[in-house]
Amino acid sequence: MTSTIILQAAAGGGFGQYGQLIMLGAIAVVFYFFMIRPQVKKAKEHKKLISELKKGDKIITTAGIHGRIADMNDTTFLIEVEGGVKIRFDKSAVSLDATKAVATPPKA
Repeated sequence: MTSTIILQAAAGGGFGQYGQLIMLGAIAVVFYFFMIRPQVKKAKEHKKLISELKKGDKIITTAGIHGRIADMNDTTFLIEVEGGVKIRFDKSAVSLDATKAVATPPKA
């Protein structure tokens, strides 16, 4: 008696095989739109920011160092900080173009 009740409950419940595949696909779509797509968009914006930088621009690095670009190389920037000290940073270490950040008014 108990075995027939268990077998009936296992066979009749749930979405079935296709329903599980649809749910798995829906989870993958949600994962793409909320996790992967924003990261790719942010990476493209950062690459564009670095390509638009030029000598003399004020920047802020990911370490929080403020300076002005003194020289550019293929993969690095030579950044001049206060007191005439020059430090070489990788281009990926730049987090913000302070020249544009100061020029644009804050959003209300």
